[in-house]
Amino acid sequence: MYYTVQYITRFRYSAPITESVMEVRMQPRSDGYQRSLDFRLSTSPKAQILFYRDEIGNRVHHFDIPNRHSHLTITAEFMVEVIEPPELPATLTPEDWLRLDAMNAQDEYWDMLEPSEFARPTELLYELARELDVRRRDDPLTVLRDLNTAVYSHFEYAKKNTRVDSPIDDALRIRRGVCQDFAHIMIALTRELHIPCRYVSGYLFQPADKRARSADGATHAWVEALLPDLGWVGFDPTNNVLVAENHSRAAVGRDYADVPPTRGVFRGKAESELSVTVRVQPAEASSISAELSLEADWVPALNEGYDYEDTSTWQREQEQQQQ
Repeated sequence: MYYTVQYITRFRYSAPITESVMEVRMQPRSDGYQRSLDFRLSTSPKAQILFYRDEIGNRVHHFDIPNRHSHLTITAEFMVEVIEPPELPATLTPEDWLRLDAMNAQDEYWDMLEPSEFARPTELLYELARELDVRRRDDPLTVLRDLNTAVYSHFEYAKKNTRVDSPIDDALRIRRGVCQDFAHIMIALTRELHIPCRYVSGYLFQPADKRARSADGATHAWVEALLPDLGWVGFDPTNNVLVAENHSRAAVGRDYADVPPTRGVFRGKAESELSVTVRVQPAEASSISAELSLEADWVPALNEGYDYEDTSTWQREQEQQQQ
């Protein structure tokens, strides 16, 4: 399936700021069952945009606006191809717990097994684990399917109850939150079972006749767990589904702290107002231009600029984007 995505972030400042520096993680990954076919990033005011790949393979664009500005618009327009993942088996075997332990002994997945900034065990998490009977039983895939459903069933999807920098206890205490909270809770529980688990930020296409519980017009978050023979398998606890061809991955990390869509600082004293629009639409293969770069390893060297703000307000902005 092909999708076109338009991702627009707008900042307006109450007074001009003098400089802003920003990182952006919006470009879809080209691995697994998806390819980034085309990616164009522009900003206003104009700025030179550079990029690099981080240690996990995420594409990170970054830029600096050294001039006074009172607004900022970041526009990412891209196309991604997503192939339906192979159907999973109904179960694995109890012996796969031992195979999983053998994989973990190699230390290759240490980062995805240890507690991280937003996915760490707490007393409230242990209480939830006891309530849901989270333990090694049956086989790893069965346990993860049940856990995906349990997080969906025990938590209400509700915006403006948590923040982007909220610890998982905030959502655990009130049993409400958004996709970011559900992902962090499932990651923390999965790691307690010694199953490598990572956070995924990306985009979700929601057909009109199959509206998901997660918010439309925003980015989405889910998890991937490593299983013997199956590799990284995606689970979406917000919507109680396995990740399918309507999910497209932008970045992966230990938790949200590794993969915010935007991260930056600015110089100046001002209040800011943020608006974010994300539009995901299916595209017919016949309508795709033959001129698209299949590798999409470029963006125009000179684009329209980007800015950010003071850290405390920046965190509030991220909450609106991710959630």
